[in-house]
Amino acid sequence: MMEGVNAPQRVSLRTVEDRDLALFFEYQADAGAAAMAAVASQDRDQFDAHWAKIRLNPTGHLRTVLVDGAVAGHVACWQDQDQEQWLIGYWIGRGYWGRGVATQAIRLFVDEVTNPSLHAHVAAHNAGSIRVLEKCGFHQEQVPHAPGPGDGIAELHFVLTR
Repeated sequence: MMEGVNAPQRVSLRTVEDRDLALFFEYQADAGAAAMAAVASQDRDQFDAHWAKIRLNPTGHLRTVLVDGAVAGHVACWQDQDQEQWLIGYWIGRGYWGRGVATQAIRLFVDEVTNPSLHAHVAAHNAGSIRVLEKCGFHQEQVPHAPGPGDGIAELHFVLTR
């Protein structure tokens, strides 16, 4: 079998397990990845509290992304209580970037969930995530959001309607 970036790979999803969290923590702690996603990395206590909360959310749908059986990241959707929209988010470890993993994972995930529409917010500078969303059928819904107070990050809003 070929090795490297162009080697065949099998992307699959499964239920999030406790043992996945250590890698999820490492992936979100990558400063370059956090800058690309325009989110702050969390320390371990913040991360554990966040994951405890989202794993208990009855509206949430969480999946671990696997590549050839190895944990590559996660994908989730949940209901935003403020706007009553279903939001989708994902995080793929840097070692899996540029290999089509996110696109395959989002496609699999979208096939699993039954929500009539999914919304995604992405930093305007995050060209990789924008391409992933577009490849998966999401369309930019409106003009970019103005940067939030003090953060200077322009955000785009994408929607997938079925």
